[in-house]
Amino acid sequence: MPQKALLICDMLNDFIQPGAPLEVPGGRNLIPAIQREMEKARREGTPIIYVCDSHGPGDPELNVWPPHALKGTPGAEIIPELQPREDDLLVEKTRYDAFYNTGLESILRSLGVIDIILTGVCTEICIHYTGVGAIQRGFRVLVPEDCVHGLSEADSASALRMLKQVLQPASAP
Repeated sequence: MPQKALLICDMLNDFIQPGAPLEVPGGRNLIPAIQREMEKARREGTPIIYVCDSHGPGDPELNVWPPHALKGTPGAEIIPELQPREDDLLVEKTRYDAFYNTGLESILRSLGVIDIILTGVCTEICIHYTGVGAIQRGFRVLVPEDCVHGLSEADSASALRMLKQVLQPASAP
């Protein structure tokens, strides 16, 4: 059984493409590093799980952020450079924490996952809250710094520091 899983968070057109509603500055720069992690995961038999924002009409998150990742639109699709394969998994989320009201925890437990490798955009939002959700559930979280990027450099750095130095030591076995 796999001991780790690679999570690819919100590498969607609405976060990555130029001029997208929630374009993450520097998000496109992550593509080669995430591709590297994907190749490594495939070589090692590590499951790859795409965690994707997915919003419908009336979703409260759309009161905070511009409309983005609307179900059934091109903006909600995974960018072409990181397309999943048939055996990869996909988890749709409506909140920042990928564990909230999703089957992610069940999937990870059924796969025997202990370590989660988090990659993707919005370090200070979805990466941070998913990392916290994972740590609170007893998973260990690894964040390759060249595989994440935030909306703000300062907030992104703070989120990484929290995940690596403050939260992680308390939950590591």
